[in-house]
Amino acid sequence: MKYIRYSRYTGEAADGVDLEELMKRLGDFLLQSGFESQYYGVSEFDPEKTMEALRQAILRALEEGDLVPEDLLEELTSGETPKSQQQLQELVDRLIERMMQEGYINATQPPQITAPPEKTPRGQMGGPRDTQNQTRFEITDKTIDFLGFKTLKDLLGSLGKSSFGRHDTRELATGVESGGISRPYEFGDTLNLDIGATLFNAVRREGARVPIDLDYPDLMVHQCEYQSSCATVLMLDCSHSMILYGEDRFTPAKRVALALSHLIRTQYPGDSLHLVLFHDSAEEMPLAELARVQVGPYYTNTREGLRVAQRILSRQKKDMRQIVMITDGKPSALTLDDGRIYKNAFGLDPLVVTQTLEEVAKCRKAGILINTFMLASDYTLVHFVQKVAEICRGKAYFTTPYNLGQYLLMDYMSKKTRNIH
Repeated sequence: MKYIRYSRYTGEAADGVDLEELMKRLGDFLLQSGFESQYYGVSEFDPEKTMEALRQAILRALEEGDLVPEDLLEELTSGETPKSQQQLQELVDRLIERMMQEGYINATQPPQITAPPEKTPRGQMGGPRDTQNQTRFEITDKTIDFLGFKTLKDLLGSLGKSSFGRHDTRELATGVESGGISRPYEFGDTLNLDIGATLFNAVRREGARVPIDLDYPDLMVHQCEYQSSCATVLMLDCSHSMILYGEDRFTPAKRVALALSHLIRTQYPGDSLHLVLFHDSAEEMPLAELARVQVGPYYTNTREGLRVAQRILSRQKKDMRQIVMITDGKPSALTLDDGRIYKNAFGLDPLVVTQTLEEVAKCRKAGILINTFMLASDYTLVHFVQKVAEICRGKAYFTTPYNLGQYLLMDYMSKKTRNIH
């Protein structure tokens, strides 16, 4: 007689992994900005992402714990048997498959190149190739949007604004009055009387009689918030110094830019945000490409970045126009009148500094505010940034990659509203 043994179906381990939590932990890997080295675990200026690198990143995320049951993780990672290694590989492959199915990544196959005839064994059209390791992947717009939302949520939570939600459809009016309260009139207020509240105070004091006697304490004024519309250009330094000295400053800057873009799109739809990358030269970059931007062996042409930003802002008809500049280095390059790039990385070059400050003065004359977020603390650089803030009457924030987001979002949101009477 045949027997059939039934057991409880527990499903695949990969199906129990919270994919959003995994994507959050992979954020730095997915946004990496070209900073890799044998010493810090991540090859320099390698813009291509391989599936093998993704597998290693997922393994590191799994080892952090919480994604899979602890006993299962210990069994898979501590076992040296072929069976446990195969199960671990299948788990990672299944997670990658889920990421592709849910639209977080796209796999791309590199072009196949046949070896030269002199290096090809007779009778073969090319030797065996490990195409699996050569397969590349690209992150999708869904991933970019997700990472921007997660970063924004974490930053707002640290600022005590945890009520922000991904599907919050509340739209703040821009350039118009929003809400309002009544309060007693104070000397110097615009006499925007709240007639109903004023008459109620007089009647309550003197009783219902005609004529109504109004006295100074009866006066109530209507106070409301004004949501100012704002055009912002985010100037992002992608010079080589942003990944020097064993620290990646560029990836945190990209995270903050993604969070700011998500905030404006969902909470301040009347505002505009543009991205300018500055290095040897400068150019406007679509926000959709921000997550894929890499640093390079570049100098820092701050003046050209300011020029591009001014051209963009000159087309914007908003209550406020501003430049938010994130950098960690001194201006070390200049575009000459004939189009050549003058470079000098040694100290603060007087020619570069003078012409950069002249461009700052032009921004002030055009009514453009410049707020600088500095990721370095060298004395000469601090002095230069303070001079920029003094000329344009902006602010200078001396931050680190760890608190850049809090400073930037607080500065942006603090200028969004003001009280009018």
